[in-house]
Amino acid sequence: MSAPEAALILERCNDLAGLSSQPDRLERVHLSPEHRAANDLVARWMTEAGLSTWQDAAGNQCGRLEGSTPGLPALLLGSHIDTVPDAGRYDGMLGVLLAIAVVDRLRGSGIVLPFALEVVAFSDEEGTRFGTALLGSRALAGTWNEEWWQLTDKDGITLAEAFQDFGLDPARLPGAFRRSESVIGYLEAHIEQGMQLEDADRRLAVVTSIAGARRFALTVTGTAGHAGGTPFDRRRDALVGASELVVAIERLSKETGTIGTVGRLQAFPGGVNVIPGRVELSLDLRAEFDADRDDCLERIRTAAEEICTRRRLSFAATETYRADAVTCDPGLQAAIGAGIRSTGDADPLAFWSRAGHDGVAVSALTRFAMLFLRCRGGVSHHPDEHVTAADVAAALDAYEAAVRQLVSEY
Repeated sequence: MSAPEAALILERCNDLAGLSSQPDRLERVHLSPEHRAANDLVARWMTEAGLSTWQDAAGNQCGRLEGSTPGLPALLLGSHIDTVPDAGRYDGMLGVLLAIAVVDRLRGSGIVLPFALEVVAFSDEEGTRFGTALLGSRALAGTWNEEWWQLTDKDGITLAEAFQDFGLDPARLPGAFRRSESVIGYLEAHIEQGMQLEDADRRLAVVTSIAGARRFALTVTGTAGHAGGTPFDRRRDALVGASELVVAIERLSKETGTIGTVGRLQAFPGGVNVIPGRVELSLDLRAEFDADRDDCLERIRTAAEEICTRRRLSFAATETYRADAVTCDPGLQAAIGAGIRSTGDADPLAFWSRAGHDGVAVSALTRFAMLFLRCRGGVSHHPDEHVTAADVAAALDAYEAAVRQLVSEY
């Protein structure tokens, strides 16, 4: 039955991809009309799979299949349904649809569940609209920061206002918080967003941990001036200094085994015949271990100060996001590994995730583990995201087998 089910999952990914705020590309952000439409569609599919459904106080779409008796603690399954700008159609969404399909299979199998199954379609993992990631899963985990209510989007709308516009009451947000005794764990299936599976010609892998990440807004400041009238020995060119810093970030990242990325750089005032007086750039740092990430950060700070002192510039850094590395639960990893072996892979690959996921937030509430499936070329956060029906079918089989393994152990 895997092939027809995989085809249906891919069809539903296409349906969700059609819910976009942009006519020529996929973009669906937190608390938008497209988010509401996606919740409604996912709720319909959850209902068809036999789950009772609700939208929680944070805008997460939830569904529940009771266990052998009502009110048992739940094993959470899920992922997110928000996207980055110009997104692909499998990041997050595929994990939600695989979770629904697993519950649908188990409901029809006659298995006696010693715990409930819940599927969660998290409302905001990417942080595209308000700049802070994992809002949906942090709400569920009960680690909400009250300062987030004042975050604004590009139109100046605060997060609190967006909640109200969506029909949610900020004062009722604690209703989304879960108690640790109400859950037994969280499993997520997700495309790898890397090339290790493809390079090894394997379909699936066990995730061992999720990288620790920190993000910064950096500013290099000099003095703007006329491009023709200011000689080189008198220039305080912020863009040249920032460019040297970008190269240093790449070099230091390689030396420390850290993943450092400058994804945005903007020069001001921006005239073609004006020496830039200020440059704003982003920094994203990730590593398997927080100590390695933080060591690289200090080296970058030192390099920035040296560059700016030598070039008579100033440097400032403001941290905008932090999520420390988290380790997947060994018992849940073992269940995922058993699930992969049930598909014919006798020795499953296991490696850490370079990308962040909702498990980072959920780890504050309960244990978690992840199943990776291959994506072509490792491409993600891009319209060229691609998975095969055969790999989706294998992931569905492995996911179901992992849950069955937990049922037998519980």
